[in-house]
Amino acid sequence: MSGLYIHIPWCVKKCPYCDFNSHEKDSGFDENRYVARLIEDFEEELQRGVLPISTVYFGGGTPSLFAPHSFAEILDRPELAKVTEVTMEANPGTVEHRDFNEYRDAGINRLSLGIQSFNDKYLPALGRIHDAGEAQNACLRALEAGFSSVNIDLMYGLPEQSIKDALHDLKTAIALQPLHISWYELTLEPNTVFGKHPPKLPPLEDRIEMSTRGGEMLMESGYQRYEVSAYAREHQICAHNYNYWTFGNYIGIGAGAHGKLRHEKRFLRTRKPKMPKSYLNSVAGTHTTIERDELPVEFMMNVLRLTDGVPDASFTDQTGLPLSQIESQLEKLRSWGLMATGRIQLTPLGYSQLDSVVAQFLRH
Repeated sequence: MSGLYIHIPWCVKKCPYCDFNSHEKDSGFDENRYVARLIEDFEEELQRGVLPISTVYFGGGTPSLFAPHSFAEILDRPELAKVTEVTMEANPGTVEHRDFNEYRDAGINRLSLGIQSFNDKYLPALGRIHDAGEAQNACLRALEAGFSSVNIDLMYGLPEQSIKDALHDLKTAIALQPLHISWYELTLEPNTVFGKHPPKLPPLEDRIEMSTRGGEMLMESGYQRYEVSAYAREHQICAHNYNYWTFGNYIGIGAGAHGKLRHEKRFLRTRKPKMPKSYLNSVAGTHTTIERDELPVEFMMNVLRLTDGVPDASFTDQTGLPLSQIESQLEKLRSWGLMATGRIQLTPLGYSQLDSVVAQFLRH
């Protein structure tokens, strides 16, 4: 099975920490034309002979800027008849005049809300267009709408944030009882406003405490950590993202969208033109082959994010390469106590050094 990622590139306002391909709404927003181009793009991708699609993910930008009927039009395809999970990202501030039930009726069954914080002290610095009250209201309305699952996105380590305030945000999210919470640290990416003009972040030791105590709080509240920043109740993991992390196939359509597809022994990475204007004008994207000696690190960058990892056999199943190609690195990491025996899975010590472990699989 494959996943389908659909990128909607517009937002009301670009956040200073965001390095995604997003553009403010007043720069060429054309919902009807974009939907038509997405459908055309999807038809072109189907010519590659992709596997049946099981998950769809609308990311952005801010997909909730689009009306429910646009999603219904995109999803009304025979190739999507067996899809089990359809996720839409949404932001408070763009949905207060929308009925979540209409999105559900259009085919969305999983909602991911970009809350980031429930505290008005920090939301303006993050460039968010909603306040704490709108954030809570959006969560309540989403949970009442009957989606199969609702995810709340929260960040910690915000500019000058205290440990107490970070954990209070998390307590607020847990009290709402969503089935999934994403809890991750604010990072300063190079090509962002924060990257060029770094704000004052909490001390490293405070951020480590936020991460540790936050994870403990989530697990004590019945959420199981299954990936670096993802916690779920009742096995309600995000199947679309899980497919990424297990090195599965996925199609990417929309401005700047990426895809990765396996055709027999060849791995193809696709990328659509980044600028919405170019995409709308049907400018061709690019496709490149992932070289065989790049596959081990590509595989590890994904699967080692999972707390339970994957069986050793998954390396060969997903890459087509023999396990012997990485056995020396596995033995070394296991001797250092960073990786479990008989499984491609990090120990708690290895998990705390994820980037360094992945670097062991870089081609030399």
